[in-house]
Amino acid sequence: MLQSGLALVGLSSILARVAAHQGCGGQEIARRNLGMISGAAGFPQIQRRYVNNGSTDANAECSYYTYQPAVDAKAQFPTIWEIAGLVSGDTEAETLFNQVVAQVNSTVPNIQVKGTPNGDFSSFTPTYNTSDPDCWWTYRQCDKPNRSGIPADVIDIPEPRSLGYGFDDGPNCSHNAFYEFLRENNQKATMFYIGSNVMDWPLQAQDAITDGHEICIHTWSHNYMTALTNEQAFAELYYTRKAIKLITGVTPMCWRPPFGDIDDRIRVIAGAMNLTSILWQEDSEDWRINTGNPPVTAASIDANYQALIDSLNNGTFNERGTIMLTHELNNFTMSEAIKWYPQLKQAFASLVPVASAYNLTHPYQEGNISYPDFGGNTVTSSSNSASATGSMTGIMTNGQSTGAATGAMTTGATTARAVQTAANHSGSSVVSIPLAATVMAGMLAIYSCL
Repeated sequence: MLQSGLALVGLSSILARVAAHQGCGGQEIARRNLGMISGAAGFPQIQRRYVNNGSTDANAECSYYTYQPAVDAKAQFPTIWEIAGLVSGDTEAETLFNQVVAQVNSTVPNIQVKGTPNGDFSSFTPTYNTSDPDCWWTYRQCDKPNRSGIPADVIDIPEPRSLGYGFDDGPNCSHNAFYEFLRENNQKATMFYIGSNVMDWPLQAQDAITDGHEICIHTWSHNYMTALTNEQAFAELYYTRKAIKLITGVTPMCWRPPFGDIDDRIRVIAGAMNLTSILWQEDSEDWRINTGNPPVTAASIDANYQALIDSLNNGTFNERGTIMLTHELNNFTMSEAIKWYPQLKQAFASLVPVASAYNLTHPYQEGNISYPDFGGNTVTSSSNSASATGSMTGIMTNGQSTGAATGAMTTGATTARAVQTAANHSGSSVVSIPLAATVMAGMLAIYSCL
Protein backbone atom coordinates (compact mmCIF):
# COMPACT_ATOMS: atom_id res chain seq x y z
CA MET A 1 0.00 0.00 0.00
CA LEU A 2 1.33 3.42 -0.87
CA GLN A 3 1.90 5.65 2.13
CA SER A 4 1.74 9.43 2.18
CA GLY A 5 5.51 9.53 1.81
CA LEU A 6 5.08 7.72 -1.49
CA ALA A 7 8.21 5.59 -1.41
CA LEU A 8 7.27 4.15 -4.79
CA VAL A 9 8.86 0.94 -5.95
CA GLY A 10 12.05 1.55 -7.89
CA LEU A 11 11.15 5.08 -8.96
CA SER A 12 14.66 6.45 -9.29
CA SER A 13 16.04 3.40 -11.07
CA ILE A 14 13.14 3.23 -13.51
CA LEU A 15 13.34 6.95 -14.23
CA ALA A 16 16.99 6.46 -15.08
CA ARG A 17 16.15 3.60 -17.42
CA VAL A 18 13.42 5.57 -19.13
CA ALA A 19 15.70 8.57 -19.49
CA ALA A 20 18.25 6.33 -21.19
CA HIS A 21 15.87 5.75 -24.08
CA GLN A 22 17.74 8.14 -26.31
CA GLY A 23 16.38 6.33 -29.32
CA CYS A 24 12.92 7.68 -28.52
CA GLY A 25 14.01 11.32 -28.37
CA GLY A 26 10.72 13.04 -28.97
CA GLN A 27 9.74 11.04 -32.01
CA GLU A 28 6.76 8.80 -32.61
CA ILE A 29 9.02 5.83 -32.32
CA ALA A 30 6.32 3.28 -33.13
CA ARG A 31 6.25 4.51 -36.70
CA ARG A 32 9.83 3.35 -37.25
CA ASN A 33 8.68 -0.16 -38.08
CA LEU A 34 6.74 0.71 -41.22
CA GLY A 35 6.17 -2.32 -43.36
CA MET A 36 7.02 -4.74 -40.57
CA ILE A 37 4.37 -7.22 -41.69
CA SER A 38 5.33 -7.09 -45.36
CA GLY A 39 6.62 -10.62 -45.22
CA ALA A 40 8.32 -13.25 -43.12
CA ALA A 41 11.03 -14.46 -45.48
CA GLY A 42 14.19 -15.24 -43.59
CA PHE A 43 12.51 -14.95 -40.20
CA PRO A 44 11.38 -17.67 -37.82
CA GLN A 45 7.69 -17.79 -37.06
CA ILE A 46 8.24 -15.33 -34.26
CA GLN A 47 11.33 -13.44 -33.14
CA ARG A 48 11.62 -12.06 -29.65
CA ARG A 49 14.30 -10.99 -27.26
CA TYR A 50 14.30 -12.59 -23.84
CA VAL A 51 16.26 -10.87 -21.11
CA ASN A 52 15.78 -12.17 -17.60
CA ASN A 53 15.38 -8.74 -16.06
CA GLY A 54 13.50 -7.23 -19.02
CA SER A 55 15.30 -5.13 -21.60
CA THR A 56 14.96 -1.39 -21.16
CA ASP A 57 17.40 -0.46 -23.90
CA ALA A 58 15.42 1.36 -26.57
CA ASN A 59 17.42 -0.03 -29.46
CA ALA A 60 16.93 -3.58 -28.24
CA GLU A 61 13.26 -3.04 -27.47
CA CYS A 62 12.58 -1.56 -30.88
CA SER A 63 14.47 -4.12 -32.95
CA TYR A 64 12.31 -5.42 -35.75
CA TYR A 65 10.67 -8.78 -35.34
CA THR A 66 8.07 -10.84 -37.16
CA TYR A 67 4.85 -12.03 -35.55
CA GLN A 68 3.36 -14.67 -37.78
CA PRO A 69 -0.35 -14.10 -36.98
CA ALA A 70 0.06 -10.48 -38.11
CA VAL A 71 1.90 -11.55 -41.24
CA ASP A 72 -0.77 -14.12 -42.08
CA ALA A 73 -3.53 -11.54 -41.65
CA LYS A 74 -1.88 -8.71 -43.58
CA ALA A 75 -4.32 -8.91 -46.52
CA GLN A 76 -7.26 -8.42 -44.13
CA PHE A 77 -6.13 -4.92 -43.15
CA PRO A 78 -5.47 -1.54 -44.78
CA THR A 79 -1.92 -0.37 -45.39
CA ILE A 80 -0.13 0.52 -42.18
CA TRP A 81 -0.19 4.26 -41.38
CA GLU A 82 -2.37 5.19 -44.34
CA ILE A 83 -5.93 6.44 -43.93
CA ALA A 84 -8.06 3.33 -43.80
CA GLY A 85 -10.74 2.32 -46.27
CA LEU A 86 -12.75 -0.85 -46.70
CA VAL A 87 -10.51 -3.73 -47.72
CA SER A 88 -11.57 -5.21 -51.04
CA GLY A 89 -13.62 -8.35 -50.54
CA ASP A 90 -14.26 -7.76 -46.83
CA THR A 91 -17.98 -8.53 -46.90
CA GLU A 92 -18.29 -8.53 -43.11
CA ALA A 93 -16.98 -4.97 -42.93
CA GLU A 94 -19.10 -3.89 -45.88
CA THR A 95 -22.27 -5.27 -44.30
CA LEU A 96 -21.66 -3.46 -41.04
CA PHE A 97 -20.65 -0.28 -42.85
CA ASN A 98 -23.96 -0.24 -44.75
CA GLN A 99 -25.79 -0.45 -41.42
CA VAL A 100 -23.70 2.38 -40.01
CA VAL A 101 -24.27 4.61 -43.05
CA ALA A 102 -28.01 4.02 -42.81
CA GLN A 103 -27.90 5.27 -39.23
CA VAL A 104 -25.82 8.30 -40.21
CA ASN A 105 -28.23 9.17 -43.01
CA SER A 106 -31.25 8.90 -40.75
CA THR A 107 -29.72 10.77 -37.80
CA VAL A 108 -27.28 13.38 -39.15
CA PRO A 109 -27.77 13.52 -42.93
CA ASN A 110 -26.46 17.04 -43.44
CA ILE A 111 -23.14 17.10 -41.58
CA GLN A 112 -20.27 17.86 -43.93
CA VAL A 113 -16.73 16.50 -43.99
CA LYS A 114 -14.52 19.19 -42.45
CA GLY A 115 -11.06 20.36 -43.48
CA THR A 116 -8.15 18.04 -44.20
CA PRO A 117 -6.98 14.87 -42.41
CA ASN A 118 -3.93 16.67 -41.03
CA GLY A 119 -6.11 19.21 -39.25
CA ASP A 120 -6.22 22.18 -41.62
CA PHE A 121 -9.72 23.60 -41.23
CA SER A 122 -8.94 27.07 -42.57
CA SER A 123 -11.11 26.61 -45.65
CA PHE A 124 -14.03 25.25 -43.63
CA THR A 125 -14.40 27.34 -40.49
CA PRO A 126 -15.13 30.69 -42.24
CA THR A 127 -18.45 29.32 -43.48
CA TYR A 128 -19.27 27.13 -40.48
CA ASN A 129 -22.29 28.19 -38.41
CA THR A 130 -20.95 29.84 -35.26
CA SER A 131 -23.71 28.24 -33.19
CA ASP A 132 -21.85 24.94 -33.73
CA PRO A 133 -24.84 22.79 -34.76
CA ASP A 134 -22.59 19.73 -35.23
CA CYS A 135 -21.22 19.84 -31.67
CA TRP A 136 -17.73 19.89 -33.11
CA TRP A 137 -15.18 19.47 -30.34
CA THR A 138 -12.33 21.01 -32.30
CA TYR A 139 -14.38 24.17 -32.86
CA ARG A 140 -15.43 24.88 -29.28
CA GLN A 141 -14.84 21.67 -27.33
CA CYS A 142 -18.50 20.68 -27.46
CA ASP A 143 -19.08 17.30 -25.80
CA LYS A 144 -22.88 17.27 -25.32
CA PRO A 145 -24.79 17.06 -28.61
CA ASN A 146 -28.03 19.00 -29.00
CA ARG A 147 -29.47 16.35 -31.30
CA SER A 148 -31.53 13.72 -29.52
CA GLY A 149 -30.34 10.15 -29.51
CA ILE A 150 -26.62 10.96 -29.65
CA PRO A 151 -24.90 10.30 -26.32
CA ALA A 152 -22.56 12.82 -24.78
CA ASP A 153 -18.85 12.16 -24.77
CA VAL A 154 -17.28 10.80 -21.60
CA ILE A 155 -15.03 13.55 -20.28
CA ASP A 156 -14.97 12.80 -16.54
CA ILE A 157 -15.68 10.00 -14.08
CA PRO A 158 -18.33 9.67 -11.35
CA GLU A 159 -15.83 9.01 -8.57
CA PRO A 160 -15.17 12.17 -6.51
CA ARG A 161 -11.58 13.36 -6.26
CA SER A 162 -10.41 10.59 -8.58
CA LEU A 163 -8.51 10.53 -11.86
CA GLY A 164 -9.39 8.49 -14.93
CA TYR A 165 -5.87 7.35 -15.72
CA GLY A 166 -4.87 6.59 -19.30
CA PHE A 167 -2.42 7.07 -22.16
CA ASP A 168 -2.81 7.67 -25.90
CA ASP A 169 -0.85 6.61 -28.97
CA GLY A 170 0.52 3.23 -27.89
CA PRO A 171 1.80 0.71 -28.05
CA ASN A 172 5.25 2.31 -28.07
CA CYS A 173 7.97 -0.22 -28.81
CA SER A 174 10.17 1.24 -26.04
CA HIS A 175 7.61 1.14 -23.25
CA ASN A 176 9.15 -1.61 -21.08
CA ALA A 177 10.43 0.66 -18.32
CA PHE A 178 7.14 2.56 -18.22
CA TYR A 179 4.97 -0.55 -18.10
CA GLU A 180 7.32 -2.10 -15.56
CA PHE A 181 6.83 0.96 -13.37
CA LEU A 182 3.06 0.62 -13.62
CA ARG A 183 3.26 -3.11 -12.81
CA GLU A 184 5.48 -2.59 -9.80
CA ASN A 185 3.03 -0.05 -8.42
CA ASN A 186 0.01 -2.22 -9.25
CA GLN A 187 -1.32 0.69 -11.30
CA LYS A 188 -3.76 0.00 -14.12
CA ALA A 189 -4.67 2.47 -16.86
CA THR A 190 -6.73 2.84 -20.01
CA MET A 191 -4.51 2.44 -23.06
CA PHE A 192 -5.78 4.05 -26.26
CA TYR A 193 -4.04 2.05 -28.99
CA ILE A 194 -3.48 3.04 -32.63
CA GLY A 195 -4.26 0.17 -35.00
CA SER A 196 -1.12 0.66 -37.08
CA ASN A 197 0.97 0.56 -33.90
CA VAL A 198 -0.73 -2.66 -32.84
CA MET A 199 0.18 -4.29 -36.15
CA ASP A 200 3.68 -2.78 -36.07
CA TRP A 201 4.37 -3.85 -32.47
CA PRO A 202 1.97 -6.71 -31.66
CA LEU A 203 3.87 -8.15 -28.71
CA GLN A 204 3.99 -4.76 -27.03
CA ALA A 205 0.22 -4.55 -27.48
CA GLN A 206 -0.10 -7.81 -25.59
CA ASP A 207 1.62 -6.19 -22.61
CA ALA A 208 -1.48 -4.14 -21.93
CA ILE A 209 -3.88 -7.04 -21.73
CA THR A 210 -1.62 -9.24 -19.63
CA ASP A 211 -0.74 -6.40 -17.26
CA GLY A 212 -4.42 -5.75 -16.60
CA HIS A 213 -4.83 -2.46 -18.43
CA GLU A 214 -7.99 -1.53 -20.31
CA ILE A 215 -7.58 -1.24 -24.09
CA CYS A 216 -9.52 1.27 -26.18
CA ILE A 217 -9.31 2.26 -29.85
CA HIS A 218 -7.37 5.31 -31.05
CA THR A 219 -8.01 4.85 -34.80
CA TRP A 220 -5.89 3.24 -37.49
CA SER A 221 -3.74 6.14 -38.72
CA HIS A 222 -4.25 8.92 -36.14
CA ASN A 223 -5.79 11.54 -38.41
CA TYR A 224 -8.51 14.12 -37.76
CA MET A 225 -11.71 12.11 -37.93
CA THR A 226 -14.12 14.89 -38.94
CA ALA A 227 -12.04 15.35 -42.12
CA LEU A 228 -12.64 11.75 -43.19
CA THR A 229 -15.49 10.32 -45.24
CA ASN A 230 -18.00 7.98 -43.66
CA GLU A 231 -16.17 4.99 -45.11
CA GLN A 232 -12.78 6.18 -43.93
CA ALA A 233 -13.98 7.01 -40.42
CA PHE A 234 -15.70 3.64 -40.16
CA ALA A 235 -12.63 1.79 -41.44
CA GLU A 236 -10.32 3.63 -39.03
CA LEU A 237 -12.35 2.24 -36.15
CA TYR A 238 -13.27 -1.13 -37.61
CA TYR A 239 -9.78 -2.27 -38.56
CA THR A 240 -8.22 -1.00 -35.34
CA ARG A 241 -10.78 -3.01 -33.42
CA LYS A 242 -10.05 -6.01 -35.62
CA ALA A 243 -6.28 -5.63 -35.11
CA ILE A 244 -6.67 -5.44 -31.33
CA LYS A 245 -8.84 -8.56 -31.42
CA LEU A 246 -6.31 -10.40 -33.58
CA ILE A 247 -3.34 -9.53 -31.40
CA THR A 248 -4.78 -9.46 -27.86
CA GLY A 249 -7.96 -11.52 -28.08
CA VAL A 250 -10.28 -8.74 -26.90
CA THR A 251 -12.73 -6.51 -28.77
CA PRO A 252 -12.85 -2.99 -27.26
CA MET A 253 -16.06 -1.02 -26.84
CA CYS A 254 -14.43 2.37 -26.30
CA TRP A 255 -12.39 4.79 -28.35
CA ARG A 256 -10.80 8.23 -28.29
CA PRO A 257 -10.64 10.51 -31.35
CA PRO A 258 -7.13 11.75 -32.17
CA PHE A 259 -6.75 15.40 -31.16
CA GLY A 260 -10.28 15.14 -29.69
CA ASP A 261 -11.63 15.80 -33.18
CA ILE A 262 -15.23 14.60 -33.12
CA ASP A 263 -18.64 15.86 -34.21
CA ASP A 264 -22.12 14.34 -34.30
CA ARG A 265 -21.45 12.47 -37.54
CA ILE A 266 -18.43 10.74 -36.06
CA ARG A 267 -20.30 10.11 -32.81
CA VAL A 268 -23.07 8.33 -34.71
CA ILE A 269 -20.55 6.20 -36.63
CA ALA A 270 -18.79 5.19 -33.42
CA GLY A 271 -22.04 4.65 -31.55
CA ALA A 272 -23.43 2.42 -34.28
CA MET A 273 -20.30 0.29 -33.80
CA ASN A 274 -20.98 0.01 -30.06
CA LEU A 275 -18.08 2.30 -29.19
CA THR A 276 -18.23 4.83 -26.37
CA SER A 277 -16.39 8.10 -27.09
CA ILE A 278 -13.96 9.00 -24.30
CA LEU A 279 -12.32 12.42 -24.32
CA TRP A 280 -10.92 14.47 -21.42
CA GLN A 281 -11.32 17.58 -19.30
CA GLU A 282 -7.67 18.37 -18.62
CA ASP A 283 -4.73 18.32 -21.05
CA SER A 284 -1.16 17.79 -19.92
CA GLU A 285 -0.04 18.93 -23.39
CA ASP A 286 2.87 16.50 -23.04
CA TRP A 287 2.52 15.73 -26.74
CA ARG A 288 3.47 19.32 -27.59
CA ILE A 289 7.01 19.20 -26.17
CA ASN A 290 9.46 21.18 -28.32
CA THR A 291 6.75 22.23 -30.79
CA GLY A 292 5.40 25.69 -31.54
CA ASN A 293 7.04 29.09 -31.63
CA PRO A 294 8.38 29.58 -29.07
CA PRO A 295 8.72 25.83 -28.40
CA VAL A 296 6.70 24.27 -25.59
CA THR A 297 9.03 23.48 -22.71
CA ALA A 298 9.09 20.74 -20.12
CA ALA A 299 8.47 23.41 -17.49
CA SER A 300 5.15 24.38 -19.07
CA ILE A 301 4.04 20.75 -19.14
CA ASP A 302 5.05 20.34 -15.51
CA ALA A 303 2.91 23.39 -14.81
CA ASN A 304 -0.07 21.66 -16.42
CA TYR A 305 0.36 18.65 -14.14
CA GLN A 306 0.61 20.96 -11.15
CA ALA A 307 -2.48 22.88 -12.27
CA LEU A 308 -4.42 19.61 -12.24
CA ILE A 309 -3.41 18.99 -8.63
CA ASP A 310 -4.20 22.61 -7.73
CA SER A 311 -7.68 22.24 -9.20
CA LEU A 312 -8.21 19.13 -7.10
CA ASN A 313 -7.09 20.92 -3.95
CA ASN A 314 -9.39 23.84 -4.79
CA GLY A 315 -12.38 21.50 -4.75
CA THR A 316 -13.01 21.38 -8.50
CA PHE A 317 -13.34 17.60 -8.47
CA ASN A 318 -15.17 17.17 -5.17
CA GLU A 319 -18.37 16.03 -6.90
CA ARG A 320 -16.98 14.16 -9.91
CA GLY A 321 -13.51 13.05 -10.83
CA THR A 322 -11.72 14.02 -14.01
CA ILE A 323 -9.78 12.65 -16.99
CA MET A 324 -6.46 14.10 -18.12
CA LEU A 325 -4.92 13.64 -21.57
CA THR A 326 -1.48 12.02 -21.38
CA HIS A 327 0.53 9.92 -23.82
CA GLU A 328 2.67 6.85 -24.33
CA LEU A 329 4.03 8.71 -27.33
CA ASN A 330 7.75 8.98 -26.61
CA ASN A 331 10.48 9.01 -24.00
CA PHE A 332 9.49 12.41 -22.66
CA THR A 333 5.77 11.70 -22.21
CA MET A 334 6.41 8.39 -20.46
CA SER A 335 9.10 9.96 -18.26
CA GLU A 336 6.70 12.74 -17.28
CA ALA A 337 4.06 10.18 -16.33
CA ILE A 338 6.53 8.40 -14.07
CA LYS A 339 7.84 11.65 -12.58
CA TRP A 340 4.38 12.95 -11.71
CA TYR A 341 2.90 9.66 -10.55
CA PRO A 342 3.87 10.15 -6.86
CA GLN A 343 2.24 13.57 -6.71
CA LEU A 344 -0.91 12.40 -8.50
CA LYS A 345 -1.18 9.35 -6.26
CA GLN A 346 -0.77 11.44 -3.14
CA ALA A 347 -3.25 14.08 -4.23
CA PHE A 348 -6.10 12.04 -5.73
CA ALA A 349 -8.21 9.57 -3.81
CA SER A 350 -7.67 7.06 -6.61
CA LEU A 351 -6.20 6.63 -10.07
CA VAL A 352 -8.18 4.11 -12.12
CA PRO A 353 -8.90 3.05 -15.70
CA VAL A 354 -12.05 4.61 -17.10
CA ALA A 355 -13.89 1.27 -17.23
CA SER A 356 -13.28 0.69 -13.53
CA ALA A 357 -14.36 4.23 -12.69
CA TYR A 358 -17.73 3.42 -14.28
CA ASN A 359 -17.91 -0.09 -12.80
CA LEU A 360 -17.85 -1.67 -16.25
CA THR A 361 -16.82 -5.21 -15.38
CA HIS A 362 -17.21 -6.39 -18.99
CA PRO A 363 -15.59 -3.66 -21.12
CA TYR A 364 -15.04 -5.98 -24.08
CA GLN A 365 -17.48 -7.72 -26.38
CA GLU A 366 -16.19 -11.08 -25.22
CA GLY A 367 -18.44 -12.16 -22.38
CA ASN A 368 -15.85 -14.48 -20.86
CA ILE A 369 -13.46 -11.66 -19.93
CA SER A 370 -14.05 -9.85 -16.68
CA TYR A 371 -12.50 -6.61 -15.44
CA PRO A 372 -12.35 -5.16 -11.92
CA ASP A 373 -14.87 -2.59 -10.80
CA PHE A 374 -13.82 0.59 -9.06
CA GLY A 375 -13.07 -1.05 -5.74
CA GLY A 376 -11.17 -3.89 -7.35
CA ASN A 377 -8.87 -1.66 -9.39
CA THR A 378 -8.14 1.06 -6.87
CA VAL A 379 -4.73 1.61 -5.36
CA THR A 380 -5.08 4.57 -3.02
CA SER A 381 -2.82 6.62 -0.80
CA SER A 382 -5.70 7.20 1.59
CA SER A 383 -8.97 5.57 2.58
CA ASN A 384 -11.33 8.39 1.68
CA SER A 385 -12.69 7.15 -1.64
CA ALA A 386 -16.38 6.74 -2.40
CA SER A 387 -18.12 4.15 -4.55
CA ALA A 388 -19.33 4.92 -8.03
CA THR A 389 -23.01 5.42 -8.69
CA GLY A 390 -22.89 6.58 -12.31
CA SER A 391 -22.95 4.54 -15.49
CA MET A 392 -21.14 5.19 -18.74
CA THR A 393 -23.32 6.49 -21.55
CA GLY A 394 -22.90 6.09 -25.25
CA ILE A 395 -23.32 2.35 -25.58
CA MET A 396 -25.34 1.56 -28.68
CA THR A 397 -26.23 -1.65 -30.43
CA ASN A 398 -25.22 -3.25 -33.73
CA GLY A 399 -21.61 -3.82 -32.64
CA GLN A 400 -20.01 -7.02 -33.82
CA SER A 401 -17.02 -8.96 -32.67
CA THR A 402 -14.46 -8.62 -35.42
CA GLY A 403 -11.44 -10.62 -36.39
CA ALA A 404 -10.02 -13.81 -35.02
CA ALA A 405 -6.50 -14.75 -34.11
CA THR A 406 -4.67 -16.82 -36.67
CA GLY A 407 -1.63 -18.97 -36.26
CA ALA A 408 0.08 -20.05 -33.07
CA MET A 409 2.83 -18.41 -31.10
CA THR A 410 5.87 -20.69 -31.08
CA THR A 411 9.24 -19.81 -29.62
CA GLY A 412 12.09 -21.60 -27.92
CA ALA A 413 10.59 -20.69 -24.59
CA THR A 414 7.15 -20.14 -23.15
CA THR A 415 6.48 -16.87 -21.35
CA ALA A 416 3.76 -15.50 -19.15
CA ARG A 417 2.44 -13.24 -21.88
CA ALA A 418 2.57 -16.01 -24.47
CA VAL A 419 0.51 -18.26 -22.20
CA GLN A 420 -2.06 -15.53 -21.63
CA THR A 421 -2.25 -14.62 -25.31
CA ALA A 422 -2.66 -18.22 -26.36
CA ALA A 423 -5.51 -18.59 -23.89
CA ASN A 424 -7.17 -15.45 -25.20
CA HIS A 425 -6.76 -16.53 -28.80
CA SER A 426 -8.06 -20.04 -28.30
CA GLY A 427 -11.09 -18.96 -26.30
CA SER A 428 -10.65 -22.13 -24.26
CA SER A 429 -10.80 -20.56 -20.84
CA VAL A 430 -12.49 -17.79 -18.94
CA VAL A 431 -9.87 -15.13 -18.35
CA SER A 432 -9.86 -12.91 -15.30
CA ILE A 433 -7.30 -10.38 -16.48
CA PRO A 434 -5.97 -9.02 -13.17
CA LEU A 435 -5.73 -12.53 -11.68
CA ALA A 436 -3.96 -13.84 -14.76
CA ALA A 437 -1.54 -10.94 -14.74
CA THR A 438 -0.78 -11.45 -11.04
CA VAL A 439 -0.23 -15.18 -11.34
CA MET A 440 1.83 -14.95 -14.49
CA ALA A 441 4.01 -12.17 -13.14
CA GLY A 442 5.83 -14.84 -11.19
CA MET A 443 6.16 -17.26 -14.08
CA LEU A 444 9.40 -17.84 -15.95
CA ALA A 445 11.42 -14.94 -17.31
CA ILE A 446 10.09 -11.45 -17.78
CA TYR A 447 9.48 -11.05 -21.47
CA SER A 448 10.93 -7.96 -22.98
CA CYS A 449 10.30 -6.22 -26.18
CA LEU A 450 11.47 -7.64 -28.51
